[in-house]
Amino acid sequence: MRTLGKWLGRLLLVVVVAVAAFLILAPGHVEKSRNTVKDHAPYEVSDAAKDLHASLTVGDWHADTLLWKRDPLELANRGQVDLPRLIEGNVAVQVFTAVTKSPAGQNYDSNSADARDNITLLAVGQMWPPRTWDSIFERAVYQAERLHDAEARSDGQLRIVRTKAELDAVLADRAAGKTVVAGMLGIEGAHPLEGNLDNLQKLQDVGYRVIGLQHFFDNALGGSLHGIGNKGLTDFGREVVKAVEDRNLVIDVAHSSPQVAREVIEMTDMPMIVSHTGIYGNCPVKRNYEDALMQTIVQNGMDQGGGVVGIGYWADVTCDDSPAGVAKTVKAAVDLLGENHVSLGSDFDGSVGTAFDTSELAALTQALMDAGLSEMQIRKVMGENMLRVLRARLD
Repeated sequence: MRTLGKWLGRLLLVVVVAVAAFLILAPGHVEKSRNTVKDHAPYEVSDAAKDLHASLTVGDWHADTLLWKRDPLELANRGQVDLPRLIEGNVAVQVFTAVTKSPAGQNYDSNSADARDNITLLAVGQMWPPRTWDSIFERAVYQAERLHDAEARSDGQLRIVRTKAELDAVLADRAAGKTVVAGMLGIEGAHPLEGNLDNLQKLQDVGYRVIGLQHFFDNALGGSLHGIGNKGLTDFGREVVKAVEDRNLVIDVAHSSPQVAREVIEMTDMPMIVSHTGIYGNCPVKRNYEDALMQTIVQNGMDQGGGVVGIGYWADVTCDDSPAGVAKTVKAAVDLLGENHVSLGSDFDGSVGTAFDTSELAALTQALMDAGLSEMQIRKVMGENMLRVLRARLD
């Protein structure tokens, strides 16, 4: 009996060690396989491009860094964004988006809202607080808490921006030579509201300012670009859109169905964003809205300058993820939409492979120069258009 007890004790120890090893090692392994950067020789960047890049105000509408189990303040050997790489890439404004639900078998064509949720497994595997395991709302709150914690530990180098005044204060400090990055919070799909409009205020209270309506599945607000059919807004979705407009938040239709995008345009008069995307005429895939709809989206809210599209850096939307390929997509967007309506939306750390990370953005500036964009156009695309929309929408 004593021998059996010893054997069971050893078996339990082995199981505990195996589980601990899984929880420690598996999340990093998963991310390394999801957020890859192609092996490449250093990109050639001319002195002129380096000088121009150093003078730019760079902004990015979309990175999913808060989803992953690593410290955003530490230089990582995986993923595409962290504070050291943001600083090296001269990024002034980074929107950190919360991913809270993702259907198993996720694809660009069609997903069921009832499919098994991948984020539940990730939350448990990464040892998120138990309150997040069965609450989409709490997952959004927890990811905001992660950014607030990083801000508190950053020695002033990361500041969360919620208002126009806070944004301008960060930009003024950068102009004065301080090393500081503005972090903003966005939700990728408004399902964390859990069908309750009161939760919008709670998400605002923890810092969220960019509100994506859908992600990879139809939700309580309406149809996804990747859902079942081309559903429009529900009554609840219309309530949320109206509340977003009234509260001076930024609305993002990057994953919304075309019908949702059209209905948002019909009922609002504010600048909208498509935070991370490509141009259909340049890369004809379902993930990219057709060109005519893109033109209509950016014309909304023209009394405040109109909206913008954020060009992504991954091959599914650009058909070429090299710096030259991303620059080609940017040029196609400028030609289609006008130089005032194009910005950056990397989708870094969003389970996409890229050919460069955020520390290498000077290579994109070089590629934009090589593609024939003027200095003024490059300044607008790299950040000034984003700042205009933020100043138009934030209190």
